Amino acid sequence: MIRRASLLALLLILELLALSVWLDNASLSRAAGLAWLIGRWGAWTARFVVVFAVFFLIFGYPKARNSFQSISTLLRETPISWSLLAGFAFAPPKLWMEAARATGNAWIYASAGGLLACLLGAASRLMWAPAAHLTFLMVRTILHAFVSGVTADPATYIIGSRGFYVEIAAACSGLEGIGLILVFGATWLWLFRREFRFPHALLLIPASVVVIFLMNALRIAALILIGAAGAPGVALGGFHSQAGWIAFNAVAAAFALTAQRLPWVTVPDRTAARPARSTQNPTAPYLVPFLTILAAAMISRAASNGFEWLYPLRFFAAAGVLWFYRRKYAALDWKFGWNAAATGALVFAMWIGLDWARGGGVDAGIASGLSGLPAPARAGWLTFRTLAAVVTVPIAEELAFRGFLMRRLVSADFESVDWRRWAFFPVLISSVAFGLLHGGRWLAGTIAGVLYAAALRWRGRIGDAVAAHAVTNALLAAWVLISGHWGLW
Repeated sequence: MIRRASLLALLLILELLALSVWLDNASLSRAAGLAWLIGRWGAWTARFVVVFAVFFLIFGYPKARNSFQSISTLLRETPISWSLLAGFAFAPPKLWMEAARATGNAWIYASAGGLLACLLGAASRLMWAPAAHLTFLMVRTILHAFVSGVTADPATYIIGSRGFYVEIAAACSGLEGIGLILVFGATWLWLFRREFRFPHALLLIPASVVVIFLMNALRIAALILIGAAGAPGVALGGFHSQAGWIAFNAVAAAFALTAQRLPWVTVPDRTAARPARSTQNPTAPYLVPFLTILAAAMISRAASNGFEWLYPLRFFAAAGVLWFYRRKYAALDWKFGWNAAATGALVFAMWIGLDWARGGGVDAGIASGLSGLPAPARAGWLTFRTLAAVVTVPIAEELAFRGFLMRRLVSADFESVDWRRWAFFPVLISSVAFGLLHGGRWLAGTIAGVLYAAALRWRGRIGDAVAAHAVTNALLAAWVLISGHWGLW
């Protein structure tokens, strides 16, 4: 069954890659007629397919769960037929039809949802101008409360103060944040629907929309104030790219916390026992250190102008959380052996080789940023950058990806899963997630995740995975400091 599913997944991935290349607008620019067709219908098609798939799974799987189990049994007894194309090679049309019939009317709801998403996506363009105008008025009001001499042009939506001006374009109107919070709020209420009272709980969504829209105006006003105060590089650099995500995360967290603590929208008997459960949440020690690093990274990048001078904040934030959960970690096996060091060295060699093959990376202004610091500050930055890479990052990431995610994909009671229990898909999915964390080096990160999982399985100790990760990062740090290839950091 695993071999069949793996081959099907690989084939679908290759088909998607081929379609992506073929339907790429840039490569089709020579064929004006086809390029026009893709530009007109490509976004609609992609939006419809994604929404259809999500709705089909939501409405179809609960109804057809038992049928899928019987279909899975028949599938194991059916040989793969390479004479057929795509999914029919792995399952005959008869089984596909039976699976479709088992879902009932789910395809109708999914089609309606996909069509509605396409219509809303097109209609949202009509909202760009009024949303940008309202944002412009809110930003102007906020700025007048803090500074004098605000320059604002309603015709062009250019606004600023003291020689620093920005244009509130359609992308800055706040509609993207509204879309994100709508998806988050709807998903949250759906996942925990048994704990909420409807339609009361639905009022949380428009409330969060208003808050995220106001936060967007505050973000733009703060950007202007930072630029006018003499830091235009920070305003247009780190703050511009990170402040929106910080605002969204803050509103999403407030949504989740508020939804659980408002008696008017929650079911009393469902929430009565929650405090006892939350104090014994087993996932927190595994995920909070990693999430803390991400949060600290957002803050430090928001204050940067190419060079992340606040990077030590990541180290101190993660170290504080790890110390807070130290008693929980005492129950884990932190021992490690020679295999961990060997795995770490192997990942380092692979990482350098793939980086050389892809032409290296961009140094993100590290070299120029360090050259502008005094010698003590430069030494301190390099020290904490190395400590984070060798100590806090390996512990936090291995707890999150190998300690939690890989085992959680095996069982909801992830702490009961043996460290040596090797399952193909949990290892693959957790490794791909780990690889995507590393951006353009996703392939190297995915391979590294698989090797770290192998090191963990060798003796069933989280310490081996952490040590292997630490050895890799230590060798990378030494390579960077000696050779000056700052792009690896």
